[in-house]
Amino acid sequence: MERVTLRIPKQQIEEVERMVETGEYPNRSEAIRSAVRDMLAEQDTAKERPSEKRKRRTWAKV
Repeated sequence: MERVTLRIPKQQIEEVERMVETGEYPNRSEAIRSAVRDMLAEQDTAKERPSEKRKRRTWAKV
């Protein structure tokens, strides 16, 4: 596994921490890996349906 360093707004990290505290994820890293897996699966699904317009993601300004 590769290590990636990234900057995430404090509010989002607090939300991830809450998911860890409630037992939804064992730790922050697994929560973020899960989010990346979901994003990649969503992209793959969009590729399988070329007749549908793929929605462009809008990224929050920090």
